[in-house]
Amino acid sequence: MTDSTQNTVEGAPAPSNDPPPTPPQRPDDEDCCGQGCVPCIFDFYDEAMGKYREELAAWKARHPEASAS
Repeated sequence: MTDSTQNTVEGAPAPSNDPPPTPPQRPDDEDCCGQGCVPCIFDFYDEAMGKYREELAAWKARHPEASAS
């Protein structure tokens, strides 16, 4: 029996169940209090963007046809 949720190599989801990652929402400038918080809300955003870029690169490696444009 075939299961559509079967995993491919290294535990990656099957391509039909593998949507591209979504980027984090950038905070508005007004969301920062401007008092030099450590970490600042923009530090969290920068970390989330780094993770998104890594996830997107991995997704593109699994879906080379999406990167061919």
